[in-house]
This record gives sequence, C-alpha cells and structure tokens, in this order.
Amino acid sequence: MRTFDFDFTPLYRSAIGFDRVAHMLESMNASHAQVTKNSGYPPYNIELLDDNEYRITMAVAGFAEDELEIETREGVLMVLGKKKAEDTERKYLYQGIAERNFERRFQLADYVRVTGATMDNGLLHIDLEREIPEAMKPRKINIGQSKLLEAEAEGS
Repeated sequence: MRTFDFDFTPLYRSAIGFDRVAHMLESMNASHAQVTKNSGYPPYNIELLDDNEYRITMAVAGFAEDELEIETREGVLMVLGKKKAEDTERKYLYQGIAERNFERRFQLADYVRVTGATMDNGLLHIDLEREIPEAMKPRKINIGQSKLLEAEAEGS
C-alpha cells in the first residue's frame, strides 16, 4: 500500500472557517498507517464546485439506492451501505468487487448542510453547501460621525 504526504498549508490559508476540516484531513493523513482495514472502502472524492458548494462522490458499485442511507447528526455526515442477503450462493473464481457493508463518516464544517444526493453509474453524489448566517457575512462600515458624538452636539 502506498502512502502519500500532503501539505495542507494552502488549505489553512485559503479556507477560513474550515480549520477543523483541514486539521482532520491532516491527522487522517498522518495516521494513515494505523487505520483499520475497512477504512478505505468505499473510495471517495471531495470536490470544490464553487466558493460555498462541495460534492462528495463515493464509488458504491453493486449497491442499489435502497441499500444506502445518508444521515447528518451533530455536524457529522454518515453514509451507510447495507447489502441485502442474496438467496443464491455464488462461487466466485475471483471477487474484485467488494460488496460488503460499510459506514463512512465525514465531519462537516460549521454551517455546512447537505442539499441533495443522487446516484449515477455506480457513483453516489452528495451535494453540500456552506450557508453563512447573515450576522457572519461581511458588511461595510461607513466612516462618519458616530451617534454618540451627534447626541453630545445636540445636548450642548
């Protein structure tokens, strides 16, 4: 198994508010050798679609939509795959498609919510959006006389 060293410094610089996610990615990368045998299944991608839009794509070959469950709870996105038991027993000469149950968890950054999920050609796409509350959005402050100074001028 190959291991890769990634430098997450650019993510820290350009993704304000996602420090926790970047830190988790960094710690996952550092402890890659200590991960359990099932943690690499199923493989997935995380895409940046827009400034506040993301997509997780998971390769779930062999799973039907009704065998997959997506849930968010307390800032964690959980994707569960539960294969239904087959009536017929198969004798494989080689089994390269792992049709085993899985549970994959993703820690979501603050204000990130799931907006939808679709299946296409054995790929599960989960769309995410970061909704910044109005109080946290940037606002322009005009420079001028403060209300306190105006009240003092009127009182004199």
